Amino acid sequence: MRFAGRQRAGIVVGAILGADCALHLFWATTGSSWPATTEESLSSGLLNADFAFTPRVLYPLAAVLLAATLMVLTRSGLFPWLAARVPGWLPTLVTIGVGAAVLIRAIAGIVWIAGIDSSTATWFYRLNLLLYTPACLAMFAACVAVLRSPRDQDASDARVARRGASHAVR
Repeated sequence: MRFAGRQRAGIVVGAILGADCALHLFWATTGSSWPATTEESLSSGLLNADFAFTPRVLYPLAAVLLAATLMVLTRSGLFPWLAARVPGWLPTLVTIGVGAAVLIRAIAGIVWIAGIDSSTATWFYRLNLLLYTPACLAMFAACVAVLRSPRDQDASDARVARRGASHAVR
């Protein structure tokens, strides 16, 4: 099956958000701190801070991540059955929100990479440099692609086709 660029971009965002949702559900249901050895090291490696990884915190986060995943995939045109059941503005608004959130996180990641409020000797620093910030930048770019209006794409394709046809007539 071939996917349009907008759909591929939606799949990128959906896959990352979906994997994050699955991790939150895993931590909430098992009480495991995998891939870290302790909850403190997990919190330090993921957040550069000490936060509790309790089901009371993790389940709502997983629900938000799942809803965001579904809305971005709907906005990208992959879930027409869901698009028919939610207000048309909702997938767009959620996709804008996801894009804004990951852009803010990417900017914070760049600040941390610069060594501000983050030690270069920590796992957080390495994960932020190699995984978190690049993933956020990729997600932001993908959200922008998802938000491109189908009318804009159709109009652009029509202009290119007309230009090609006018050159062929000459």
